[in-house]
Amino acid sequence: MTVTTLDPKVALVVIDLQNGLRALPGTPHTVDDVIARTVRLADAFRAHELPVVLVRATASPDGSDAVPGRTETSRGGHTPSAGWDEVVPELAGRPGDITVTKRNWSAFYGTDLDLQLRRRGVTQIVLTGVATSIGVESTARAAHEHGYHVTLATDAMADLDGDAHRHSTEKIFPRLGESGSTADVLALLGKTHG
Repeated sequence: MTVTTLDPKVALVVIDLQNGLRALPGTPHTVDDVIARTVRLADAFRAHELPVVLVRATASPDGSDAVPGRTETSRGGHTPSAGWDEVVPELAGRPGDITVTKRNWSAFYGTDLDLQLRRRGVTQIVLTGVATSIGVESTARAAHEHGYHVTLATDAMADLDGDAHRHSTEKIFPRLGESGSTADVLALLGKTHG
């Protein structure tokens, strides 16, 4: 589905565009391309005085705040470099932006994201970031469950696995909201908030 409209109270929610994930081999877009497109969106949202939410994932060095439960894949076991969980400089440090720190896949679970959005009267979110099938999809699902209109800028997101990205964009996202390109969102933003 193509993006059809943007609500008057729309926010950009950026998932995990942080220093430690910049070097990931993103597909079908590089992480640097995702950052560049997200910067264009963030600049436009800021110009229209609309909220920009920068979500960052972090964990305590000793792993004491890790999500419990057994999984079939490793959860790391390496020591991240200093500053790995800081938002990339191209997006960080703008007055008025909201920073949300998460310790789970979804930006809603265990954070104040819903509260921050509701206080501002937000009814719709536009999502970008990495990884499509993990943080972005989990946040999109939770946003849908919280009653937000969800828009997904699919050329401003990347995954480690092309099949996972395709599954999210082709099978899951159409059930959660509307998808489009960065250009589609920018064009609608100009029409509805210009």
